[in-house]
Amino acid sequence: MTATSTSAHDPGARIVRRGLRVLRHAIAREPLPFAVAMVGAAVYAAMTVASALVFGAVTDRVIVPAFATGEVTRGALALAAAAFIGTAVLKAVGILGRRLGASFMQLKLIASYRRQVTTRYNELPLAWHQSRFTGSLLSNANADVEAAFWVLAPLPLSCAALLILLIAVVVLAATDWFLTGIAFVMGPLLALLNWRYNRAISGTATRAQQRRADVSAVAHESFDGALVIKTLGQEGAETQRFAARSERLRDELVRYGQTRARFDPLVEALPNVTVLLVFLVGAWRISQGTLTQGGLVQFGYLFMLMAFPIRSIGWVLSEMPRSVVGWERIQSVLGSDGELPYGNLDENVSTEPAEADVRAVGFGYAHEPVLVDITFQAPRGRTIALVGPTGSGKSTIASLLVRLADPDSGTVTLDGTDLRDLARGTLSRHTAIVFQHSFLFDDSVWGNITLGEEFSEAQVRAAARLARADEFISRLPNGYDTVVGEQGLSLSGGQRQRIALARALIRRPRLLILDDATSSVDTVVEAEILRGLRAARLPSTIVVVAYRQATITLADEIVFIDHGRVRARGTHAELMATVPQYASLIRAYSNGEPERQRAQS
Repeated sequence: MTATSTSAHDPGARIVRRGLRVLRHAIAREPLPFAVAMVGAAVYAAMTVASALVFGAVTDRVIVPAFATGEVTRGALALAAAAFIGTAVLKAVGILGRRLGASFMQLKLIASYRRQVTTRYNELPLAWHQSRFTGSLLSNANADVEAAFWVLAPLPLSCAALLILLIAVVVLAATDWFLTGIAFVMGPLLALLNWRYNRAISGTATRAQQRRADVSAVAHESFDGALVIKTLGQEGAETQRFAARSERLRDELVRYGQTRARFDPLVEALPNVTVLLVFLVGAWRISQGTLTQGGLVQFGYLFMLMAFPIRSIGWVLSEMPRSVVGWERIQSVLGSDGELPYGNLDENVSTEPAEADVRAVGFGYAHEPVLVDITFQAPRGRTIALVGPTGSGKSTIASLLVRLADPDSGTVTLDGTDLRDLARGTLSRHTAIVFQHSFLFDDSVWGNITLGEEFSEAQVRAAARLARADEFISRLPNGYDTVVGEQGLSLSGGQRQRIALARALIRRPRLLILDDATSSVDTVVEAEILRGLRAARLPSTIVVVAYRQATITLADEIVFIDHGRVRARGTHAELMATVPQYASLIRAYSNGEPERQRAQS
């Protein structure tokens, strides 16, 4: 078998090749800080060799004569001190440049790829996110990005080690070729140890990185589901579930540590054993008259200084498996398919309500059809209510109207333009959706309404009043500056919904979709909100997913959906008189059955 074919099946060789590709990419992305680090590393390498030469020269010209004559001149001591201080200062400058350059390069790449991963998350459609664990996504943006570029920290030192080796070969060979041969037996032995280490560690590093993501996923689920866990008394079961994942991570990390524990002592001991051997043989060479005391001191000191940088090559190789795993995990995000393609049409700014048109739309989740040949129109300035039993596809239609996904067949248009032809960011300037389960950030009420955009106090209060939120917000401890806590859990469900509604209204969308957005407020407040929306003469066409009769009767037209199909359209009175299924559903809603259905779903 050829060497090429052997390496092709060698996991250690594959890890090194993939790791070198990561390093090449990092250097190409940040050449300037890498150049600074390498200049510092070169200065450090040169001063490391120079310090050994200084030790040898001082030994031969100052220390040995002092022992022989019992005298030493001040000039000789001053010159020796100046040489030591000069090399030490330059060496410190090299270390500073090397570390600053490497740290800047590493941290800049980490920050850049965190932004790229999170930007990619924002670009990918909702279906892509729903197929993945939140903890794994957090791990991709945090632990995996750090792991990918952590190898950059010892890289300049490793490059300096190679330069030291190159210079040292010349210096050592000029000092004593016999000792040089003994010393450099260590090189192949270290290379063999590192090759064996990479073979042993690659699989464990991959599994450990995945276990980190698993632990993050369970922890995130536990935090999000705290109310369910507490109310159902599942603390023990959840603790056991988290413990099981944590123990798997612990076991992989223990295996990782055991592997390092087997190899690290050998890598640490090999240079030191070689130094002892060099001194033993060097003493014999001095007795033979072929080497001076200063030459042996210079040789031994240089070799001792070389041992630390040489070990840094092992650090780079030991970090490569984690780097490769982290890099490939973040590339799996950056290279993911499923991004919604955008066109180049940018709708002109208009103050008129939009017209939405759904034509022959079909859609399914995981090859399970949800919508079949859905067709209806939301004319400008009108209020359209989507009504139907639980699971009929109403919320899916609402999501398609704001393009959280694209239909499998048919088209959804805004003012006659297919949503897929609009440029990125265009649709969000014209539409807004408020969901039944309103999400609030751990921020002030003001921040949750404005989301960092510039709105005046009058605009914020007007939107809050329209959402019937201004009164309760004013009673909060700090009014609009009150921090609502994570997910807004310091507020009631109805209060969260009204703040989310104000967040949508302040942007004055031309198409406003309310997906059961007032389900947590009482019927009186809900009626006030809906009447206020109509009276305010917003520049909005409204599509509302409705359950309550008070909401339904305010709509200009009802679209009755059942089993993913449009079964009927008309006013509330018309459908009550002509569609028995619709009438039966409305009576059930009036008796409170939909609340039970939603609780069960």
